[in-house]
This record gives sequence, structure tokens and C-alpha cells, in this order.
Amino acid sequence: MKRPRLTFVAALCLFGWALLQGGYAALDEAYPPDLSRYQQLSRALLDRDGDLLRAVTAPDERWRFAIAADEVSPLYQAMLLAYEDKRFLTHGGVDFLAVARASWQMLEAGRVVSGASTLTMQTARLLEPRPRGLVAKIIEAFRARQLEARMSKAEILSIYLTLAPFGGNLEGVEAASRAYFGKGPLHLTPDQAALLVALPQAPSLTRPDRHPDAAKRARDKVLRRAAQSGVIDRTTLEEALAVPVPERRRAFPFDAPHLAERLLADARRTHSSVDGPLQRAAARVLERGSQRLGDGVSAAALIIDNESGKVLSYLGAADYFDPRTSGMIDMVPVTRSPGSTLKPFIYGLAFEGKIAHPDSLIADRPQRFGGYEPSNFDGGFKGELTLREALRRSLNVPAVYLLQEVGPLRLDLRLRGAGATLVYPNGSGRPGLPLALGGVGITLEDLAGLYLALARQGDPLPLRLGEGETALPDADLQPLLSPEAAWQVAEVLEGTPRPQGHRLAAAARTGERGAIAYKTGTSYGFRDAWAVGFDARHTIAVWAGRPDGAPCMACVGITAAAPLLFQLFDLLPPAPSARSLWPRPEGLIVASTAELPPSLRRLGVLTGEAARAPNLEIAFPPDGAAIAVTGSIPLAARGGRQPYTWLVDGVPLAKGLRRAETDWSPSGVGYAELEVLDGSGQSAKASVQLLQP
Repeated sequence: MKRPRLTFVAALCLFGWALLQGGYAALDEAYPPDLSRYQQLSRALLDRDGDLLRAVTAPDERWRFAIAADEVSPLYQAMLLAYEDKRFLTHGGVDFLAVARASWQMLEAGRVVSGASTLTMQTARLLEPRPRGLVAKIIEAFRARQLEARMSKAEILSIYLTLAPFGGNLEGVEAASRAYFGKGPLHLTPDQAALLVALPQAPSLTRPDRHPDAAKRARDKVLRRAAQSGVIDRTTLEEALAVPVPERRRAFPFDAPHLAERLLADARRTHSSVDGPLQRAAARVLERGSQRLGDGVSAAALIIDNESGKVLSYLGAADYFDPRTSGMIDMVPVTRSPGSTLKPFIYGLAFEGKIAHPDSLIADRPQRFGGYEPSNFDGGFKGELTLREALRRSLNVPAVYLLQEVGPLRLDLRLRGAGATLVYPNGSGRPGLPLALGGVGITLEDLAGLYLALARQGDPLPLRLGEGETALPDADLQPLLSPEAAWQVAEVLEGTPRPQGHRLAAAARTGERGAIAYKTGTSYGFRDAWAVGFDARHTIAVWAGRPDGAPCMACVGITAAAPLLFQLFDLLPPAPSARSLWPRPEGLIVASTAELPPSLRRLGVLTGEAARAPNLEIAFPPDGAAIAVTGSIPLAARGGRQPYTWLVDGVPLAKGLRRAETDWSPSGVGYAELEVLDGSGQSAKASVQLLQP
């Protein structure tokens, strides 16, 4: 009779256990853990070395950074487990040995002597805070089992390290470590690690910035427990006990705020390419430099590594908090007139096409190009001089003449192919001769990208902001110039006189600083001052002006932006000392003016009425013509000045033609828009209908 009764009891127990397990499974499926608090995190921008540049509080105004267990000091983790949960790595969320010990102690003493909450249960409470009590403990135990079933120990520990309270609006070991020690939690000293273990026990009562004595007592208790557990030795204990606790809370860094707004829009945490110390030093240079330019004037700058395209310093404004300069506006991606800073690329195309040579002579005197009559910045003219000197002195007539020869559309296409976006006045989208003098809109980052390509011997590279982010589209970029033409332009710009009053850094004074090539620009109406330059290792672009676009009489490239450019170069390690930025390409002949071929010795600039190109028109096919498609169709223009460029429906068909005629093979029937542009900036159009033969 006893055997059937025992069997019945066993069956009943098994049934009860199965019922309990079934109830747990149903509850587990119906009420999964709520991880929403863990997903409400601060956003952080880190520099290239992982140090914090800028941080933004979580939606609930708390500092709370996600952090993985392997990003926290192993010493801290050892102290945490020794003090809070010795069997964390082995139990399943609830430590039944600890529960039995705490229950026995309570029965003996008549009060709670020690707790039995595991780190997993504490993590459950951090995810879903609720008033303390027996019911809360049961729920925490249930949630702890759920977390253990779904996550690894490292993942559970990461949640705890992210959400643990440390006083005020500090949550998580990352926020606490940076606020109290000014560094991340990976390399903590024993006293620092012990303080961070102690604070979550009673964060409001042991905040070191408000209650330093209580904080020290709590920390010392953790240190002694760590020594008893063998985590630290006796000597380390004595040394750590003698260290005072920090009595103030540090402010979080506020470096590169514009870049942070740009990169953190859709990210919680990202590494940038920025060099933190360089960023802070460059910010001081811009703030001091803009102050001398007058009220309302700001500045922006980029410092770029030539080899990788990584942006080492991103300065969107001189002073983020200055309302007079609209400091919260990031001027790096804002479209402005570039003044004369595009001239080197005009010269480069002329050198590449063998239209001109740096030592070709040209007459700088009043000239008319169709209806366009440019003058120099100072209103005077310099007479006959070499193109080398004309570029260094940023003369306007030679630049317009060369642009007429190479063609505005050709320059436009070359700049766009290298990654730049150009915006023409009134949305015309059509380049003309004013392009030479800043008659177009471009951003600081695009202009910096063009000079980066020049520094790389004509090879463009997207600007990289960090973790794969690029400022310029990461597309198939086309060469800006040939290596030979890029070398010629760089060699000319190396000889541009430095701004007056610039005190060279020690490396430059002793000759250790390598060559620097640079160009300045001033937009019409003194609205934008530019200086862009490069050495063998870095490219720097500087803009100065009023963000609202108002005139600023002090905003002249050579006096406003160029000094900032060279002060920023002074912050960088010197590039290799050399006469030139890179060796002269093989086969490139450097000759004096007298040694040049006759066609390159002196460039002819037409004057008066002779400079006005005949009106350009399409001679064939005429506007409105209906043509049966039986093969290729001849296209012919009349008037204008070479080179000619033909477009069909806005797409270039033939570029840089010395003859006004070409052939076109249509791909089908229908209507087509033909357009021809000439070297003087004129254009003509014709609409034709293509028919089946």
C-alpha cells in the first residue's frame, strides 16, 4: 500500500512542477522584459582615440551611455562581483544560497541583516523601477529568470553598467566615471573603481560632490571587502584608502558641437575622425582670430589628412554660443561665393591642355569678353607678366582669359566630377565667365575637397568624418587634374607671399616646415573671406564672414582668412622639408619664357570690339526642324568662339571642340533639345523632331 501512495505523491509533485513550469512559460510569453529604459540613451561623439568630444543627454535629461562589459576596467568588475554578487557567473538569476542565508539571518536577528538580490535582479529593477517590497522582489526574481534565459552574462552586466544610478542625473558607469574622474571607465585606479562600486548602493546619500565624507566611508568599505576577497593586496588597500574622493563633478566636454549635430542625428554613439587636442587648439585659434574682425563675424575651418581624407578638425563656427555671430549655424556645409579660390583650377586646365604654361606672358590690362569686362580687386592693372605671377597676385583678367580658352563648361564638369556641387545665381545652372571670379556658390567642405585633390596630384578623395561617414558623396570621383598640371599649379602656389604680420612657427623659421601652397579669395561685396592651402600631409580650408551674408569690410582673404590658415598650420607637426610638395613628374619640362614654344610664350588677349565674340547660333539643324533618322545627323554652329561644347537634352555630346561642327547619332525618334556653348560663355538652342524614315 505504501508504494502506490508514494507513486501518487510523486505524480502529484511532478504535476505541480509541470503546472508551475507551464504557468511560468505562459507568463514569460505574455510579459517579456521591458527594455525601453535601456534604449533611452545619451548620444556621444568620440574622437579618433575614443575620448569624448560632445555628449547629449537622454530624452529624460539624464546622462546615460551604453557601454559593454569589455569597455569597463576588469578591476572594477572584480570589485563589483566581490561586493555585490560572488556567484553571478554561475547562478541562473536568483541565488538560492543567498536567499537561504538572508532568510536565516532575518529569523535570528528579527530584522533584515543582508540582502539576497543578485546583479541580475538589480538589473531587472533598473529596467522597471518600482517601490520596494515582497511583491517587488518576486517580480524581480521572475524578471531575472527571464533575462538569464534571453541574454548572456556579459549582456546582463552591460545593462547594469548602463543603468546603475550614481547620483543626480548620472546613470551608468560611463557617465559617472567621466563626471567624477574626467575619463572613461576602462582604466580606473583601485580607489576610483571602489567608489563607482559603492555609489549605486545609496546614490543620493553618498554623492562625493555633496557628501564627500559619506562617499569615502562607502568607498573604503568596498576596498576592504575587495582586500578580504583577494581582489587587491594589502599594500594596494592602504594606498587606495589614503586617496581623497573627488569633491566636484566635472562638466562634459563640448568640443566639435556642429559635427556632433551632424553625425549624431541618427546615432547614439559614433567615433569621428577628429583629433581631440587639435580640435580644441584650432577652436581657440578661430575664436581669437574672428574677434579681431568685428562684431557679427564668424569663421569656419576644416583640417584634413591628405592620405586618408579624414577630417582631423571640424570647426563650424568661431563661437557656438555667441548669438551675435549666429554661432549655432554650421558654416561648413553652407553655400557661399568662393571669390578667387577657383582660379588655380582654371590655370590647371590650361596647363593640362597645353594652352598655357606657368611662364607664358600675358597682358593684364582692361579687356572686354563679350559683354563681360572684369577688373582687379584693387581697380588697377599690372601690364605684361607671367601666368605664374598672375596667379600668385590673383589677377582677374588673366583668369577670365584662360577660362574663355578652356571653356566654363569644361571647368564646371571637371569640378563636379571631383565631387563638388556648384550652385549658380538664380538657379540658371549654366556656367559662364564670371565663374572665374566667384560667380557660383560652393560649400567650405566642397572647396576643401577640391584642394585636397590638388594636394593629391589631382586625385580626389571623399572627406571622411568618421566610421564610414563622408562629407562628399562616396561615389566614383573623376581626376581633377593630371599629375603634371597639379604639380605646376602647386609649384606656383608655393611661391604665394605669406600674409603680412604672420609670425612663423619655429619649424617654419628653421626651415623644417615643408612647402605650403595656398590661395585666398574674397567674394563680391566683402561677404566671404577664404584661404585654402596644403602641405605634403594636410589640407586646410578657412572661411570668415558674417553668417547672415551682410558685407564685412574686414573680410578680405589675405588679411582675414590667411592669417588663420597659417596659425592652423602652426598647430600641425611639420611636413617633410622640401622645396616642392612632391617630386616633379617625369617628362614635365620646366622652361623659361624664352625657351617655350612660340605659341606659349605670349598669350594674346583681344581688346575692344575685337574681343566681342560673334553671336553664336545653331546653323544646322534649324530650330523646329523635322528630320528623318537614317543615320548620323550633322550638327553645325555659326559664330561664337572656340572651344565648342554640344549637348543633347542637357547631356554633353562633344566637349572642347576647336571646330563648330560634329555628328550626332540619335538613339530613337521623338523630340530633342540641342544646345551649343562656346568659350566666351554664349549658348544657342534648337528643338528638333526626329521621325521614322
